[in-house]
Amino acid sequence: MAFDIIDLHCDTMMGCYFKKVSLREFGGQINIEKLQKGGCMAQALALFLPTDGHLARDGRTPWELYKDMLSCWNKCVDESSDVLRRAYSAEDIKKNAEDGYMSALLTVEDGIGIDGKMERVDEMYEDGVRMLTLTWNWENSLGFPNSADPELHKKGLKPFGIDAVHRMNELGMIVDVSHLSEGGFWDVVRESSKPFAASHSCARALRDHQRNLTDDQLRALADKGGVVGINFCAEFLTDDKDHAFAKDVVRHLVHFRNVAGIDVLAWGSDFDGIAPNQDFKDYAGMPMILDLLSKEFTDDEIDKINHGNFLRVLSEQ
Repeated sequence: MAFDIIDLHCDTMMGCYFKKVSLREFGGQINIEKLQKGGCMAQALALFLPTDGHLARDGRTPWELYKDMLSCWNKCVDESSDVLRRAYSAEDIKKNAEDGYMSALLTVEDGIGIDGKMERVDEMYEDGVRMLTLTWNWENSLGFPNSADPELHKKGLKPFGIDAVHRMNELGMIVDVSHLSEGGFWDVVRESSKPFAASHSCARALRDHQRNLTDDQLRALADKGGVVGINFCAEFLTDDKDHAFAKDVVRHLVHFRNVAGIDVLAWGSDFDGIAPNQDFKDYAGMPMILDLLSKEFTDDEIDKINHGNFLRVLSEQ
């Protein structure tokens, strides 16, 4: 099996953090064994900051939660150092693969912890964060989230959010627009000087949900040289919210290619942040999706989806 898949988003670290278990011990959709069985080259292990839009469950500030989860992330990677290494660049990922190691890429889902303090963007970068999902489903100091209300969905980035995008560009941190409002998306298109990502999103033309991207958004993302990681959540793939099938994943990828070209496609499973109702079950089931993918895409195209497109975006930061 080729170990060549880069997945742009999962919430596995949240499970490891709250259950106090290692990446080997975790019983979710991703763990070390499942990454190996699925053909992982690199996994973006996001620090998702669960809050009520203000504080964490136990009253800590989002920034305090971020720092605690960062410590857990480092501990988990260190405990698996026989098979897993940190990566901060495209070259790191390629070098790790050449040496026989999978790569762990540190990302953050929800910029709520930044709280209007630009120095925290710099600190995140120094911590190793290489991609930041600007919002989750709450308003924060950067901007507004997706909304089923069309008027709210038009709300964009705040002035600080625009400045933060510029700073992320300067540092080399990928701007991630998954969960962002549509207005915020178009602000990123205008303001970002670097390719950006929608790390875990699907096509709204195939499933009308505000978290999904319109064809116009897909084309704009492609024009900026960015990528969209296909989300495996049933609610975003199909009208059947209770089941997600490999064929639906492939259907959305075909749509991405037909609308925006092959260079925009990537993986963004959202494993361990979504219900475990897929026919391919978990990361170890990635070969099932790839088998179907081979009926619609050439080997060169699959290489771009698996890793080539994201490595290009990361190298262009």
